[in-house]
Amino acid sequence: MTQTASVASMAGHLLLAMPDMPDPRFHRSTILLCVHDHGGALGIALGEPMGGISLRHLLSSFDLEADEVADRTVLAGGPMEPQRGFVLHSRDWLSDDSHLVGEDIALTGSLDVLSAIAQGTGPRDYLVALGYAGWGAGQLERELGAPGWYVSQANPRRLFDVSPQARWATAFALEGIDPAMLASSSGHA
Repeated sequence: MTQTASVASMAGHLLLAMPDMPDPRFHRSTILLCVHDHGGALGIALGEPMGGISLRHLLSSFDLEADEVADRTVLAGGPMEPQRGFVLHSRDWLSDDSHLVGEDIALTGSLDVLSAIAQGTGPRDYLVALGYAGWGAGQLERELGAPGWYVSQANPRRLFDVSPQARWATAFALEGIDPAMLASSSGHA
């Protein structure tokens, strides 16, 4: 009988790219881990707007009336499946397809949430993203063992009202860290 090592889930935590992040795709990234288990991890990047696509544009592409919806930035959620949409939102609206991320955040990837937003019956607070960041089994744990990522304990909902470009620095500030004081590379003794 094979036994699998259990993984302490970090779902609901923020991954903040350190200045020495080796992967340029994640430079100054702020990623909310939404799923993390023995099979891998899935997160949504919160800091980069998706060029050329607004919320109204996205809603109208699904033939959803968008005139009454405040236009918002759609985020580039990560390099994986950039045509796949996700909504991070407050838990005052849930569907059967919603996945609970933290004590006050859910993730929904079905059209139901966009339809509810268009009708004015959706979640009070939400962020819309296309794509995601993904890690295979054990990959994130290996990456966390090397320089590159900082795991934040800050409440991700505190970033919902911050501009995407300011989320990285704000997330560090919520941890009591001035990102300008972080070393850009690791030293050798």
